[in-house]
Amino acid sequence: MASDEMKPLRRDYGPAELMPLMAGSGVDATILVQCRHELEETRDFLAIADKYSFVAGVVGWVDLQAEDVAEQLTALRLLPGGKRLVGIRHNVHDEPDADWLRRPAVRRGIAAVFDADLTFDLLVRTRELPAAIELVSHLREGRFVLDHMAKPSIAPDISTLWENAFRELARFGNVWCKISGLVTEADWSHWAPADFDPYMQIALDCFGPDRLIFGSDWPVSTLAASYSDVKSIATRLTAAAPSFADRFFERNAIDAYHISTERNF
Repeated sequence: MASDEMKPLRRDYGPAELMPLMAGSGVDATILVQCRHELEETRDFLAIADKYSFVAGVVGWVDLQAEDVAEQLTALRLLPGGKRLVGIRHNVHDEPDADWLRRPAVRRGIAAVFDADLTFDLLVRTRELPAAIELVSHLREGRFVLDHMAKPSIAPDISTLWENAFRELARFGNVWCKISGLVTEADWSHWAPADFDPYMQIALDCFGPDRLIFGSDWPVSTLAASYSDVKSIATRLTAAAPSFADRFFERNAIDAYHISTERNF
């Protein structure tokens, strides 16, 4: 993406801006997910979670290749809001190495994430899906969430390479899939809600109603759509099955991230 296209994101976005958007779309809780490979950002997110009860969890970042991953996680959990740490993510699709997830140090780090009873978010594209499949096959005791459906290019002709790998990953029952980030994989100015239906249907066919999670991808999604637009697109998937909506918009995230339900969102 050209740098000027990302300019709208180069400012602070905070709870005061998000809360009315959530309320207007009937959403009462959210999970904050890392953007940067910085511990400081994770600390900031945990502080927000400590202050705002609508933040049900934080997916943060630690240096997975370090030898002290367990210690990093312990230190984060001791911070205010540390009990809201529910997962870890790394921007794998930004790594020059398509096999980054195959590195022994990375695998040891992710294993430490699972030892801490946290979830690992897979932020990958088609290029990294083979390594992700191999990772999941070796760490079947852990919980994975595939972000943004591995970012398929939204077009009339669905990529066979993406779909075959996506379906293979879905065979593992310890992987959930987040329906999110699709609007920014389409033509930002000329998408239509129906453009996403074939992709969401593939996700439902592969993962079933118990392993799909709604995600807004806010504020990145604002490059192509409003918060309410993104929620409306996702609602198309549940329109014919109201009983599925409860799982898609709430219960599956609670299961995937082991979020405590003892609090009032």
